[in-house]
Amino acid sequence: MSSIMQKITLLGQKIKKQAQEIQLKDKRIAELEEKMKILQKGEDAPDSSTVEELENRCLQLQTQVWEMEQFLNDYGLIWVGERHEQLEDLESHKDEEELPARSLWKPGEAVVSKHQIDFDLILENVKDLNVLAGEGISQIEHMPGGARLRQPEPLPLTLYQNGIVMFSGPFRPYEDPSTQQCLQDIMDGYFPSELQMRYPDGVPLQVTDRRDVVFQERHLPGSFPGHGQVVGHSKSSEVQETTAIPGPKVSLEQLLNKFSKPSKHRGEVTGAQGSARAAQQGAGGVRSSKEILVETPRLSALERVKTDEASAPDICTLRIKSENGEQTYIVKMLFTETIGDLRQHLAHARGGDSDTYEIISTFPQRVYADSSRSLQECGLIPNASLLLRRREPSQQEGTGLKTA
Repeated sequence: MSSIMQKITLLGQKIKKQAQEIQLKDKRIAELEEKMKILQKGEDAPDSSTVEELENRCLQLQTQVWEMEQFLNDYGLIWVGERHEQLEDLESHKDEEELPARSLWKPGEAVVSKHQIDFDLILENVKDLNVLAGEGISQIEHMPGGARLRQPEPLPLTLYQNGIVMFSGPFRPYEDPSTQQCLQDIMDGYFPSELQMRYPDGVPLQVTDRRDVVFQERHLPGSFPGHGQVVGHSKSSEVQETTAIPGPKVSLEQLLNKFSKPSKHRGEVTGAQGSARAAQQGAGGVRSSKEILVETPRLSALERVKTDEASAPDICTLRIKSENGEQTYIVKMLFTETIGDLRQHLAHARGGDSDTYEIISTFPQRVYADSSRSLQECGLIPNASLLLRRREPSQQEGTGLKTA
């Protein structure tokens, strides 16, 4: 009986030990299964370098699409894409030869054709371009010894039914790609790109609309028989340009005798002969402006006192032309004297009121109205040329010139 109990006890211990081993093995099996799942997921996932390459490619394509949309937007176009049915049809074709003709890019379709030229749009856009190019606005043109105001000369452009003529030629048909590009730029609202190097700031366009006229080029004959002949038009159809006036030459005295009949102008009897001689004499070098040297008391006193050259005061010379240009006043003054002193000297030499005129300079354009400022402060040293302008009663403000 005791031996049976011992065997039962040993069997119970074995069963308990085997149960523990089974639990450990089940746990190990679960861990191994988890690792197998992780390894299987890793094998199915792409490589990290491949993922990064795909992301970069995606960003590159997105940037390219954005740039293309911006380019189309600059020309007022919007990409609408293809319909889903058309895309499926395109994908069903394997070879490029089987693609429909409309899906292939053709160079001839990339430029504007004759039937796509909108003459009204060109004329409308040229008006806007001329405003931007400064049509009718005078610009300062620097010259040796000064400057002048000059308006830009417009560029002639003639539109024909079969082409254009820019400048003085040659004729450019609409089939020419450069002509198509030029007109396309204008229709898009831009200055022609072929002129941007020559006119970087733009130039007004003077357009002549002859859209109903077909331009026909003149075909010259091959040659003329005989000796001394020139290839070209015949003498009967050839137009010779000359500046000489046909007929016998007329001397100056004969011309003046023709117009010797006197005429009355502003109460004075004058003749064309006397007027022409006076004009000829004036053009020959006789000055119509009379120079008047204005004596200033302060300088006269300084000249009487014969000072040394080292201690001599600074003196400036002013040349002032009267309102009508008939008199030129030469005034020598000290640098420290003022505009008010200059008015007093002019009033003493001219007589009358010194408030009836303005003292101005043409370059730079300036009005010297402050009587308390010195000549040195006004920049009128050592020499200056000024003008006197009559002050109108209504002209109290807004002279258009800078005030000194």
